[in-house]
Amino acid sequence: MTSSHQVDGPVPAARDPDAYDRLRRRVLWSMPSGLYVVGTRAAGRRNLMTISWATQVARSPKLIGIGVESEAVTHQLLDAGRVFALSLLPRSQRDVARRFAKPVTESFVDDDTGVGTMQGEAVHVATTGAPILDCALSWLDCELRHVLALGSHSWFVGEVVDCGESPGDADAADAAVLRMEDTRMNYGG
Repeated sequence: MTSSHQVDGPVPAARDPDAYDRLRRRVLWSMPSGLYVVGTRAAGRRNLMTISWATQVARSPKLIGIGVESEAVTHQLLDAGRVFALSLLPRSQRDVARRFAKPVTESFVDDDTGVGTMQGEAVHVATTGAPILDCALSWLDCELRHVLALGSHSWFVGEVVDCGESPGDADAADAAVLRMEDTRMNYGG
C-alpha cells in the first residue's frame, strides 16, 4: 500500500504506514501537555507564539526548555535576542492561545513604560524585555543558555531570571493551567 502523505520516521515491518502514522500521532497527542504563550524580542521586534512543548529541565540552576519550529518567527527572535518569557494561561483563556498560533501582526508596546497590546491582548514586558500576557496566571522570564537543533524544531533552554503571578490573584499558583486537551489544537510550536 502506498502512503498518501509523507510519513516521518521509521515504520515497523509489516505495518501500514498511514495507519501506523495515525496511531503514533494519536498516542503522542495523548501525552499530557500544557499550552503556553512564549514571548520573544530582538532588535526592537516582539512576538508572542502559542507553544505546547515547554517544561522545567533542571532544578539548579532553574532551567526551562521550549521546543520551537525552525521556520517560526519566534525561532528567529530567540536566536537574535536570546531571551523568552513563558506565560501560563488559565484554562478559561483558550481563545487567547488560538490568537497567537500565527505571528503577531498588531503590536503596540511603549518602550518607555513596557506596557501595551499585541493582537489586542494587554501585555507588559519582563525584565529581559520579552512580552508577557497580562491575562497570564503566572509567568517565567528567561535568558537563553543552550540551543539544540532537532530537525524540524530547536530546543531552547533558558535560565529563569524573573517570575511572577497575576496581580491580585492570590490563588494563581493553584489555578488550573490551560492544557492541550482544552482546545481543538493538536500542536503549538
